Amino acid sequence: MSRDPLLVRAQGVWQELASVPVSFGAAGDVDVVVSPRSRICPRGWAGIVLLGGAAIVTAPSEEAAARIRKAVAELPADQLTDLEAVGRALPNGEFLGPAGLAYVAAEGFRPAAAPAGLRVEEGAGGYFDLGDLEQVAGTADADEAGLDEMSSPAFVVRVDGQVVAAAGYYEWPGRAAHVGVLTAPAWRGKGLARATGSAAVRHALAQGLLPQWRARVPASRKVAVALGFSELGSQMSFELV
Repeated sequence: MSRDPLLVRAQGVWQELASVPVSFGAAGDVDVVVSPRSRICPRGWAGIVLLGGAAIVTAPSEEAAARIRKAVAELPADQLTDLEAVGRALPNGEFLGPAGLAYVAAEGFRPAAAPAGLRVEEGAGGYFDLGDLEQVAGTADADEAGLDEMSSPAFVVRVDGQVVAAAGYYEWPGRAAHVGVLTAPAWRGKGLARATGSAAVRHALAQGLLPQWRARVPASRKVAVALGFSELGSQMSFELV
């Protein structure tokens, strides 16, 4: 049976980020590997990625891998990025996520235009000052968007000279374009995230990249769906205790 090309590309990205040989098996399979240099999670942590019903897990040491294998044997694969379920089976400290992982191919992309009277502008890195937008949006939202790390041009909407929404992407290993979007609180719910995100996704597809939308909050995930993204799984990382 042929596999979904979008899923295969997405899985390939995370297999490369694991930094050691690992693979997603059939739905329900879990592959736990030792990878101290895994880029799935912070150094010294464990990282879990669930895509297409199968999971890969990177552990920082053999001892940690043994603990994780024992714990995940008690859990269905679809619960491996459920923080409460994992916490019951495997005590953990700090964590990141879980976040949904969504992807789109060119044929599934649904572009979105800016609302009437506004337009999306494109500028090379540093052309627009995003500092005020990040400040008004708050540290948590700015960190999740990660616009300070983007390798693409910035795509912004300005009102009276002020940037009220911005998007861009960071090119990951495996030729993935990790998209980030940020909108000022007073301008949310007006279609600006869709418009700026659409411009970033269009640019990524033109470069032959795989757009990836990783998000925790429902509003961001709805934007991805509106642009044609398919949520194929989820990811989280945590510190073992």
